[in-house]
Parts: sequence; C-alpha cells; structure tokens
Amino acid sequence: MALELCVLLWATPGNETALSQYEDSVLDLVAKHGGRVVSRVRRVGEGPGPLEVQVIHMPGESALQDYMEDPERGVLAGLHSKVVARTELLKVETIV
Repeated sequence: MALELCVLLWATPGNETALSQYEDSVLDLVAKHGGRVVSRVRRVGEGPGPLEVQVIHMPGESALQDYMEDPERGVLAGLHSKVVARTELLKVETIV
C-alpha cells in the first residue's frame, strides 16, 4: 500500500543552510526507491516550528525502509546528526 509522508525538520542552531544541503543529497535518493518528493518548503524568517517541511510519496513500507537504510544515506549519518536537531515523520493523506 502506497504511503504519503509529511516530514518536519528542525536545524541545529547555525546549520540552517547545511540542513537544506543535506536534504538536497538524501532527497535525490527517493526516486531510486520508487518514491517522489511532492513538495518541499522552507520557513521564511525566524520563529518556532520546523525549518523545512516535505511531502513524499513512497510505494510502500518496504520502499520507505529501503530508502532509510540506503548505504548512501548511511555515509551522510554524521552530517545528519550535526545539522538536524529534530525530525518528525507523519503518515498523512492529501485532502485537497
């Protein structure tokens, strides 16, 4: 069964640009696993809430698991821990 995911990302202080660069790299791998990045937006200005929000379609749980365990993502794990303060992953459905 296909999945629709909403990903919320908070950057560690001072690493806002680096978070976006990290996401550029790992989101390029989504298609390799049959998925598609539907939307990717970034907060404008200072304030609470996530810096970046993404909507991603994946063909199923196994594709998501394969993406999360992709060796190319693993190579970037150290960068992830440096630039990403918090991640929330929500299973969602499109209403409009």
